Amino acid sequence: MTQTRAKVLTVSDGVVARTRDDVSGRALVDYLTSSGFDVQEHRVCSDGQEPVAQSLREMAHDFSGVIVTTGGTGFSPRDVTPEATLMVIDRQAPGLAEAMRAGNPLGRLSRGIAGIFQNAVIINTPGSPAGCVEQLACVIDVLEHAVSLLNQTPTEH
Repeated sequence: MTQTRAKVLTVSDGVVARTRDDVSGRALVDYLTSSGFDVQEHRVCSDGQEPVAQSLREMAHDFSGVIVTTGGTGFSPRDVTPEATLMVIDRQAPGLAEAMRAGNPLGRLSRGIAGIFQNAVIINTPGSPAGCVEQLACVIDVLEHAVSLLNQTPTEH
């Protein structure tokens, strides 16, 4: 049995400028790896709709798996990761986003979305190390199945 592939995108002006450490991105890589995913890429980009959308398009090219973003889902003016994701995805997966927000009362402050682009499931998580892992943990158990369905791989149901 092959592992479900994953990629992580950290969205942060501070990490790009090297004034902040990418703790959240590393936390997602570690969590995905320990959950049995094959993490194939960890990338960083600046905040802003175009940099995020371009990174997502590049990461999804010829890729089947899960792309998890961290950062840019809050209320500050530069938090536009959900808007950038909407520019890219073909279809939304609102059940995933709803489940992620339900895991903690602070999740209600996340504007993150989830959706499908080509053969990838894209999930937005918050920029805090605890928050990104906590929200991903709310849906990690269904992601392999989601990718299988998306790629028309036979499943047990």
